[in-house]
Amino acid sequence: MTTNQIPPRDRVIIALDVGSAKEAIALVRELSDEVSFFKIGLQLFTAAGPDVIRAVTASGAKVFLDLKLHDIPNTVANAVTAASELGVSMLTVHLSGGSKMLNAAAAACQPNLLLLGVTVLTSADDATLHEIGIEATVSEQVLRLAAIGSVARIRGLIASPHEAVSLRKALGHSATIITPGVRPTWAAADDQKRFTTPAEALQNGADYLVIGRPVTAHENPREAVRMIIREITR
Repeated sequence: MTTNQIPPRDRVIIALDVGSAKEAIALVRELSDEVSFFKIGLQLFTAAGPDVIRAVTASGAKVFLDLKLHDIPNTVANAVTAASELGVSMLTVHLSGGSKMLNAAAAACQPNLLLLGVTVLTSADDATLHEIGIEATVSEQVLRLAAIGSVARIRGLIASPHEAVSLRKALGHSATIITPGVRPTWAAADDQKRFTTPAEALQNGADYLVIGRPVTAHENPREAVRMIIREITR
């Protein structure tokens, strides 16, 4: 299936940024008829461990494990192997870990797993990069890291919707682009600095959208998902 053939319900990844497995599984049960993918990040994984991954995959849903791996090559490779064995469908690694780490991650990756290279966090801006000694702009840094990832055979990218256009121009459709920093027209920005609406993100070249609080904090999460799907199918 090519990216332009992805059904709308499969494009939306719900971030399970909650504090317990009980809360996460309740959301999966409520929303699994509406979407296929759920993201498990540091908060939930730290609280509930691999068992919550097993519980979500056992329900028939797909897991995007967002741990943003950044360590020595051997450690990252072993973590990639462990994620593959858990049945995870997507896993994040920091492209800033460099070529040796990324090559080790790619070598350990099994066919069932899509590695996603994190470029620049959507909570960061040019001032954030300058603070840590990177003189490039966010846009420049995103393209630089994406090029490193491409050479290392990292087939997916995590980037702001604002950088999706330039990434598509640079890489064509050789990479799958997943965009956090997506806020429906009716939702608050929260701590995101570089965000767009779901429809704008897809128009910019994103394949998948990661959306958390606008759904999980909504009084009716199922209706929130339905409103997002309507936004991207108009």
